[in-house]
Amino acid sequence: MLVLAAPCAAGVIDRPQVAAQVAGAFLVLCLLSSATYLVNDVRDREQDRLHPRKRSRPVAAGELSPGTALRVAAVLAFVGIAAATAITPGLGAVACGYLALTASYSLWLRRVVVLDILAIAAGFVLRAIAGGVATDIYLSRWFVIVTASCAVYLVAGKRYAELREHAGSGPVRATLRRYSLGHLRLTLLAAATVAIVAYTGWAFTRPTHVVWYGLSIAPLVLWLGRYASLIGAGAGQAPEELILRDRTLLALAVAWSFLFLSGIYVGH
Repeated sequence: MLVLAAPCAAGVIDRPQVAAQVAGAFLVLCLLSSATYLVNDVRDREQDRLHPRKRSRPVAAGELSPGTALRVAAVLAFVGIAAATAITPGLGAVACGYLALTASYSLWLRRVVVLDILAIAAGFVLRAIAGGVATDIYLSRWFVIVTASCAVYLVAGKRYAELREHAGSGPVRATLRRYSLGHLRLTLLAAATVAIVAYTGWAFTRPTHVVWYGLSIAPLVLWLGRYASLIGAGAGQAPEELILRDRTLLALAVAWSFLFLSGIYVGH
């Protein structure tokens, strides 16, 4: 849903043409992400068969042959890039960059400490950028910094949770063995600090409705703190599940959305 970020922040998501462009960008990202997941499932099928949850994936479970999965992935990638280019050439370029990034991650970056975190985070940032490019919305440096730092925060949290789970039996991936809980905690702290400072700088430099934006800082800080506490308690391996299942995180997200959108749309 990051594709919605830029149009919502710009206050134009309610325009029919923009909504249609966002829907198209969302479809493109779904196609490209599906292609990437299929390639990764083929590559990791032997390891996934040993995992209690991942062994039920179609390729790992033998329900989908590797050859068929790769052919489907190629079709999805081609259709995704073609659709992106049809929406706007700029989105086509972002789509190609997204595929290049995910391919680099699968083939190389996933085995390089730090770069694996940055690569995944960059994928989230590209999804947010896609929403701006598809709708021809200017993306400020504040938007990119906050998005990037929050993405690093979530990915580092995932690595932290994975490392904690395998601390007793030894990490599954060689890359994970080269991380330490201490370094990942520092990464989490640094990413959260950058996100809060950048968001605060953005909020208090708005020409109008500064009060709404200023108030929205509180739920953001509380959300990051709550997420950190959940990670410390052993959660966080599946960030999307954690975010959707924890009531406190959901309540804080709703509070932030209300204040943020109020700042944008009050007086429109």
